[in-house]
Amino acid sequence: MFLRTARGRRASLALAAGAAALGLALTACAPSGGASGSNGGSGSADTLVAYTGQSGDYQINFNPFSPSKIGGLGTIYESLFFVTNANTNDYVPLLATEYAWNEDGTQLDITLRDGVTWTDGEAFDADDVVFTFELIRDNPALNTGGFNGEVTKVDATHVSIAFPEPAFVTGPEVLGKTFIVPEHLWGDVDPTTDVMAEPVGTGPYVLGEFKPQAFTLSANEDYWGGAPAVKNVRYLSLSGNTAGADALAAGTIDWQTGPVPDIENVSENYPGYEAITVPMNQIALLSCSNADLGCEGPQTDPAVRQAIYYAMDRDQLNALAFQGTASEMSPTFALLPAQEQFISAEIDEKVAPAKTDLDKVDEILTGAGYEKGSDGIYAKDGVKLELTVEVVTGWTDYITAIDTMSQQLKAAGIGLSASQSSWNEWTDKKSKGTYQLAIDSLGQGAVSDPYYLYNNFLSSANTAEVGQAAPVNVARFSDPAVDEALAVLKRTNPDDTATRQEQFDVIQAAIVEDMPYIPILTGGTTSEYNVEKFSGWPTEDDLYAFPAVWASPDNAEVFKALEPTGK
Repeated sequence: MFLRTARGRRASLALAAGAAALGLALTACAPSGGASGSNGGSGSADTLVAYTGQSGDYQINFNPFSPSKIGGLGTIYESLFFVTNANTNDYVPLLATEYAWNEDGTQLDITLRDGVTWTDGEAFDADDVVFTFELIRDNPALNTGGFNGEVTKVDATHVSIAFPEPAFVTGPEVLGKTFIVPEHLWGDVDPTTDVMAEPVGTGPYVLGEFKPQAFTLSANEDYWGGAPAVKNVRYLSLSGNTAGADALAAGTIDWQTGPVPDIENVSENYPGYEAITVPMNQIALLSCSNADLGCEGPQTDPAVRQAIYYAMDRDQLNALAFQGTASEMSPTFALLPAQEQFISAEIDEKVAPAKTDLDKVDEILTGAGYEKGSDGIYAKDGVKLELTVEVVTGWTDYITAIDTMSQQLKAAGIGLSASQSSWNEWTDKKSKGTYQLAIDSLGQGAVSDPYYLYNNFLSSANTAEVGQAAPVNVARFSDPAVDEALAVLKRTNPDDTATRQEQFDVIQAAIVEDMPYIPILTGGTTSEYNVEKFSGWPTEDDLYAFPAVWASPDNAEVFKALEPTGK
């Protein structure tokens, strides 16, 4: 599966709304059994069967603020606008119809949509919006974007948010990544623990049947935007990528994001289906890097992380694990090529090396006190340099990448092995810091600007001590200089490019040296979808949403846009 995390989308940074968007967490799903042929095996022309890579049982969780949620963003719960970085279009109105910043970026005025109801029949209004933002602001575990606004209800359809300092960059998160919940039901809910087994939202779908092996979202016939033509979305659990490819070949799923054999010829090999590949997310070895916060293992040594970086043969990894769909990556985590203008002039190596550099590995490790043993593996203080990488069972592309990488690193004197587990266990290990390395990708923000990735994955505010759940910064990276640079960026007008670049220089120097997330490649996210059964899919010419089945809320926009063909 090529890119698992709720990975970002591309859009330009608008003056009136800069942005911060969470790299959403990813989940996965799978096909159901059914008749062969390209009509998805759903048994109904208006039911879409989705497979997002889920292996193992679903554990019910429709809390939009939970890191282990399995769905609902955009489909059940809506934001004020749809914001995507898949394009540079204007924000799409959802629960709000208009917004405006004041000149200095300290006040955001929002006009809400009138006549919207929650799926339990209660009316939606400004009270729900104020409640949601205050809920996030007053619960640090939910406030991964650092929201600090004062939200005021002007009347039933207008709210105003006052910020203590210029906050242009918070626009996309506030407007497009904050999912509104009903005050009348959430007043007594613990938003950090409740799984919301019976979710109530304003979106185009409601939760239908739920079973550990599959769940269904059914059309909200009273949706303010009109009931979607796709009446059911069926999410299934399979055993992994191979099962997903088999289901695609059998015609028992309609949409999946992940690898299939001969990925460049999907329309020929899978009649009735087409594919699209979008380079967007940066694959990395995530490390529990910070010993001061309780991380344990050799990966807490920056020299080890640097040595792993130079031990990789990325050309070989791309060929064997990703079928050539991945591309170059910068150690600064500025997305290539879209964000290359943000890479600091002080960074000598702006692109991760394509080939292994054994001399560099030896220089780094011997300089840090490691010596190579008779078995060819480096050791320090009698402890061999051996590490474990966490990966989800069934994610064949990532598993292949680790297998390939383990051979590359062994030749460089570093031991590396994979530990496979369910998605839930993998997520829990990352969140709580009970891991050494994990393979995943870092998603982009709501717009194409490196600030949002840096803020999500590097801010001290987004991490926690080992044993406690870290919202986003699972590497436990913490650097006062980086935190200060992020704070300056947050209050800087997007037009002040000189000031912004000074802060990017500080951040990039720190992460290239420390390397808490070890760069691998920029992943090409490939999705296959049933064009015989449904029309209206995103295309390269009309990329109205990021076309990954696990990407929320983009997937909800796709569901709403699709039309069953009746086949």
